[in-house]
This record gives sequence, C-alpha cells and structure tokens, in this order.
Amino acid sequence: MKKTSAIREMILDNVEAHPSDITALVSERFDITRQAAHRHVAKLVAEGLLQPEGSTRSRQYRLRHIVDFAKTLKLISLEEDKVWREHLKPLTNELAPNIQSICQYGFTEMVNNVIDHSGGSVLNIGLKCTYKDLHMNVQDNGVGIFNKIYKECDLDDPLHAILELAKGKLTTDPKSHTGEGIFFTSRMFDEFVILSGNISFAHLSENDFLLENKDKFVEGTTIMMSIALNSKRKMQQVFNAYTSVTGGFKKTIVPVSLAAYGESNLMSRSQAKRLLKRFEVFEDIILNFNGIEIIGQAFADEIFRVFQQEHPDIRLNIMKANKQIEKMINHVKAGNE
Repeated sequence: MKKTSAIREMILDNVEAHPSDITALVSERFDITRQAAHRHVAKLVAEGLLQPEGSTRSRQYRLRHIVDFAKTLKLISLEEDKVWREHLKPLTNELAPNIQSICQYGFTEMVNNVIDHSGGSVLNIGLKCTYKDLHMNVQDNGVGIFNKIYKECDLDDPLHAILELAKGKLTTDPKSHTGEGIFFTSRMFDEFVILSGNISFAHLSENDFLLENKDKFVEGTTIMMSIALNSKRKMQQVFNAYTSVTGGFKKTIVPVSLAAYGESNLMSRSQAKRLLKRFEVFEDIILNFNGIEIIGQAFADEIFRVFQQEHPDIRLNIMKANKQIEKMINHVKAGNE
C-alpha cells in the first residue's frame, strides 16, 4: 500500500517534467515492469487527475485541470472585491486557508491596479487548478504597465521600470496607492510574471529576471501567478519579512542584475545611481548579487562609500555575492574608515 502511494505521488510530482516518458521513469525508479507502471498511470487518468494527449505511440500525459475558469469583464464601474466574491472565491473555497488568502490578496491587488492605472476597457481573468498547483491570470488591454511607469516616473527607458517594480513602494498615484501590491504579491506566489509590450518581468524562486523579446509584443498587461497547493506560506510571514516593528514597509531585496539591462558588467557610477534610485525610502536594503560575476570599482564606490556616507542611517547588506565582489566592496568600504 505504501509503495502504491509512493508511485502515485511520484507520477503526479514528475509528469509535467516527463510527459512522454513518465511510464519508463516509474518503471526504472520502482523496479517494476512497464506494464505495471502503465497501470498506475492509467488509474490516475481514470480518476481524472491526469490528461492523456496524442496517439498511443506518441502518448503524453499532463496534470488535468480540475478547475479551468476564464471570463471577460468590462472595466467600467468594476470593483475588485466583487469580482473576487462572485467569480473566483467559489472556486477556491476548498483550498487551504493560507492559499485562499494569498489568492484573494494577489488577485484583488492586481485587479485594483488594472482598474486604477491601466486605462483599458476590458479585463480578462482566469483560474486553473490541477492536483498540484493553482494558476491565476489577470489581463487588460490598457497602456501597458512598463510603458506607464516609464513615462509617469520620468525614467530613461521602459526597462528601468522592471528594477523599480522589483524594489517595491513604486506607484504612479502616491495619493491613492502605496506601491506595495506587486512587490508583496510577487513574493507570496511561487511564480509571478508580468508581460507587457516586448518586456517580461518574473519573480521565481526568490530571484528576479528581465527578458526583452523584440519579436513578440504583448498588448496591455498580462500578469500570471502560481502557487503549489501544499505550500505552507502565509501572508503575514511575507509581510513580516519586509516590515519594521511598527508595521512600515522598510526592508527590500534589490536584484542587482536588473541594473545591467542587458549589459555584460556593472562598472559605472551611472549604473550604480540607477540602482540607488529611491533607496532613501527604505531603512534596510539587501543587494542580491545573484547572476553577477564582477563589479567595477566606480560602481561599488558609488554605492558602498558615496551613498553610504550620505545616508548613514540606511543599512546596506549583500547576498549571493562571490569572493571577487566581496573583495571589491570591502575595498571601497575601507575608504569610509
């Protein structure tokens, strides 16, 4: 019985990565015949958890969408909490309370952004649920989030909007918004992706990524969020990680790689100043050097000596920096002593 359960879990956990050879994988891992492995796969198909595709010879399997919902709404007079209650809440009532809370927060924050900022007329929403995870999407036909931030925040390039979004506390309407929604939502979900124009921003596995695809243009803005249904993450844990004892959003993790914008290295003071923009609104800043192999003396000096001298109350820390980067940072810091 334990072996059957283990086989079942193994299939469901690995079928997305091995759609065409899951039977062979099960056979090898559990030392059973191909026929026996196929029976386990067929049972999951019969239970409605797996979806077979293709002919017998080219048969593939994927997790079946237990829930597959999509709807188009007109934005005029739309209220995000009402959209959630009427359309998505009934689909998530059976989920763990922490997952439902995260979904409600992320969905209503993103829809509110569409209502207040997109300038569009139509909202497309969707929710898909498999045995393993949940996917939500929010799409509008507006001006595009990166383009709007670029213009209204007086940035040099739409790509700069990615870095500012990743920092958090960015809004084009400070009277009505705190700029926290995207930042916290991206950290509550396992995967968070924004597509707009020919730019995409993704927060995956605690890292941020920028991709520019000049051959594909996405109208408006599309936001995709996904989370494993067995995730133990709670909203308050995410808030606590970035807020002070008084509750203010005072801490952030900044992906240094986004300051490069496709360039091979971070060498100049101008790149550093681009990175440092709006640092003064935080008290604790962790600079994530994931993906960065080397930094120049001028880049490091502008951040860790010049900026630190001008803002002694702001704490700068580093993570995922290699020995070479640490050595350069320590070198310029010595100039403060």
